[in-house]
Amino acid sequence: MQTYRLYIDGEWIDTGTRYEVRNPANGEAIAECAVAGEAELNAAVDAAARAFPEWAARSYEERGELLRAVAQGIKARYEEFALAETQETGRCLRETLAHDIPAAIAVFEYFAGIAPATLGETIPVPGMYLNYTRREPYGVVGAITPWNFPLWLAAIKIAPALAVGNTMVLKPAPTTPITALMLAEVMHQAGIPAGVFNVLTDPTPATIGDLLTRHPKVRKVSFTGSTAVGVRVMQNAATHIAPVSLELGGKSPFLVFADADFDRALAHALLANYFAQGQMCTAATRIFVERPLYERFRDAFVARAQRLQIGDPLDPTTEFATLHKREQLEKTEFYVRAALEEGAKLLAGGRRLTEPPFDKGFYFAPTVLEEVQPTMRVACDEIFGPVAMLMPFEGEAEAVRLANNTDYGLAAGVWTQDIGKALRVAHQIEAGKVWVNCYNMIPPQAPYGGYKLSGFGRELGLHCLLDLYTQVKNVQVDLSPDYFEWFG
Repeated sequence: MQTYRLYIDGEWIDTGTRYEVRNPANGEAIAECAVAGEAELNAAVDAAARAFPEWAARSYEERGELLRAVAQGIKARYEEFALAETQETGRCLRETLAHDIPAAIAVFEYFAGIAPATLGETIPVPGMYLNYTRREPYGVVGAITPWNFPLWLAAIKIAPALAVGNTMVLKPAPTTPITALMLAEVMHQAGIPAGVFNVLTDPTPATIGDLLTRHPKVRKVSFTGSTAVGVRVMQNAATHIAPVSLELGGKSPFLVFADADFDRALAHALLANYFAQGQMCTAATRIFVERPLYERFRDAFVARAQRLQIGDPLDPTTEFATLHKREQLEKTEFYVRAALEEGAKLLAGGRRLTEPPFDKGFYFAPTVLEEVQPTMRVACDEIFGPVAMLMPFEGEAEAVRLANNTDYGLAAGVWTQDIGKALRVAHQIEAGKVWVNCYNMIPPQAPYGGYKLSGFGRELGLHCLLDLYTQVKNVQVDLSPDYFEWFG
């Protein structure tokens, strides 16, 4: 079992108090982490504030080289990162190896190169003036990340923020701090200066998070998590008028038209619901299938869901592992039970797996429901568990209406071989990310974020650098040879 300390101002700090991090697949303790308090929070923010002027003064090229070194450092410990993420999240090793670690590496490499594109502009104004804008970093960024994709979701905040000259204090989720602390080791070894990046851990979701988001020296807040906590983050940041970006929950629709490529749509529907055991904000839990294709798609989806290989996350043959924590298990049980009480029909799963070897984890069978009404709680609320709902529709207009019948707007999928139909529907869906004939592809070059209760601000891509981690300064220079005097 590893012991980890806080990372503050380039040093590893032990507070004398620790808490255990446990593997959700078997309940075993896998690490002890230091508990940060207000003193450590203040020290981390002060360190980031001191480091900011020198870091911001460096060229984009200098910062980019250091971020490339970070990417190389993750590559050098590739399997170690994948194993740690599997053990702390309970997700399949095949997922962390194939997705999480390469995605994090790609983010650091992308922002290392794209940061110089953070350009200002010249603006024609009346008179003999030079008017131009500069993009400048905010200063200290406070970042809070969730437990489902801990390394990648940290990377998409750290890499762009640092690339344009900000410094950062990161608070990872209490149950998944290990990869964040390993990343701090990599950044230290890569030569990221002291104070530029700091990591604080504690066992409670809110204590350090509240202190961080209310701290007057934190000039920008970036949060990924639930909508309810996002509201709290905004309220905290408002106490000192710090701008906030939020990537929150989702209830994504997955629209399958009758002319879709059946096999591809089926494969992606399964992936969109059961990757990470459905613990994704982009999970496409509302699957709408055009009536002529509905029964065939339903039967195939149920059959394939029932064949998913459930097992130990570390087993390379496992396709579906444990939920992350007891709260997620109980929440999933509650929504399935409520759906059945309200009249939904259970087609597969719907129960906790308690027989050995599943009895020590939080295993819940891949679940499929039908006869779900749009007003049911299971159709309205984000579950964050492996519960898919199959519902038929008639034509484009109803598909769009059903897709938009949610308070969320993070993502959506559209499946059809008619490109005109695909674009008409995509343009009408109220979501920040729409995939056509694919799903859950989130390249670092493209913006990612939501509408409505799914938050605001766009992570990744050039939009991220321009909108989230830099602010605009306007400079106007008088070029006229004439002297102007306002008062006679």
